[in-house]
Amino acid sequence: MDDSAKYLIHARITADGVVERSDVVGAVFGQTEGLLGNELDLRDLQESSKIGRIDVQIDSENGQSFGEITIASGLDKVETSILAASLEAITRVGPCEARVEVSDIEDMRSAKRREVVERAKELLTSSFDESVMDSTEILTEVREANRVERIDEYRGLPAGPRVHDSDAIVVVEGRADVLTLLKCGIKNGIAVEGTNVPDAVADLTAERTVTAFLDGDRGGELILKELAQVGDVDYVAFAPEGRSVEDLSRHELMAALREKAPFESLDLDGGDPASDSRVAVTDGSAGTARPDGDSDADAPGTEAGGASGGPAPEEPPTPQSPEPQGEPEPTDPGEPTAADDPVEESSPAADAVERGDSEAGDAASNDVADGDADERDGRTASGSLRDHVDRVIVEGSNRARLLDAECGIVDEVPAADAFDAISDSDGSAVALVVDGELTQRVLDVAAQRGVDQIVAESEGEYVKRPASVRVVTAERMLST
Repeated sequence: MDDSAKYLIHARITADGVVERSDVVGAVFGQTEGLLGNELDLRDLQESSKIGRIDVQIDSENGQSFGEITIASGLDKVETSILAASLEAITRVGPCEARVEVSDIEDMRSAKRREVVERAKELLTSSFDESVMDSTEILTEVREANRVERIDEYRGLPAGPRVHDSDAIVVVEGRADVLTLLKCGIKNGIAVEGTNVPDAVADLTAERTVTAFLDGDRGGELILKELAQVGDVDYVAFAPEGRSVEDLSRHELMAALREKAPFESLDLDGGDPASDSRVAVTDGSAGTARPDGDSDADAPGTEAGGASGGPAPEEPPTPQSPEPQGEPEPTDPGEPTAADDPVEESSPAADAVERGDSEAGDAASNDVADGDADERDGRTASGSLRDHVDRVIVEGSNRARLLDAECGIVDEVPAADAFDAISDSDGSAVALVVDGELTQRVLDVAAQRGVDQIVAESEGEYVKRPASVRVVTAERMLST
């Protein structure tokens, strides 16, 4: 009956004497029998399962009895109301005078609706939180899958699709490094697959302009020494010390390639090549960054320089606008760009490495000289934590910054994207400065990714607060 009950009748009973449960049940059946006719007789309704069992709770105190009668009903509103009113006709229970008063008729379906609504809220919060992808994420995922599928082979070695016909190549250590280059739009990479340089790569270096892009460890130095002995290397770039090419983010990789050094400038015997030119490759730029900040106009594989990488005639530099400090201006998702689809349409700097295009090489070279100062003042800038709080929160930038242990900027995004930025970080971020309210969601992912300090414009309400993360508001921090 409980499953089909629509209403629940609640009635209070008072008896002038000591009575028991069986006395109350007998009075209910006995004193309502025939009162409402055959169609609403309690015994018949109970036999047909239109009402449930009569529950009675009774207690006695000081010679009086008090209790509650509960009856589940499957009848409609009118019939249930009549049945409830008939209970108030009871005047005696056993030998004692009694009074019955209906206190409430509860709609069981309303209670079930409340349970359904509460459960629906829980499901909405937990089930759909991370499952919906926006159009940008869909485009990025499909394009990255397309880049991975286009990895090629050159005489059995992992290589990008442009290695066969490009005037310039980028030599890396393994297949994962070639995939990383493809994701960044550099399609002329080839892997040596270990410290033993294959003959295929050695022969290829004699015909092309070669940039060796190696890991920032002892293995990268050994590969460079052997490659220099069996082949012809024109330029050298290293990942940051202790890191691999495959672990670099796009802006780190492009920055390293932009600052590659001529091979002749390295001292492989007397010095540490990693310390002389430890650079992180950025965009495969054909221009070479010199120590004094000027950039070479000769690009690897330019037609003027030829396969030997000789200097190209100098041309007037093309004016370049400074690199953007923050996030790039949004573009139409339906319109391919160099950042969105570097495989199909690369930047001028990447094309200079792949095609040996001298004009694009000059543009990329000039971009290095003009953009380095902005790059140092922007994403790689470092300062005290208070400086970052001033620039992000006090100035009301509505942005969030991830900082490393030296207060250098690891990433900077709109404040609303702080959760995604922390989730996608490489683990080097130890602090977060956000111009907005700190939410439980951001606090949890920060604890998971090793961020141990957060400075926010304000704090939200937390269900739990990780002990590993120190949280402080900008006002409190700047007042100390």
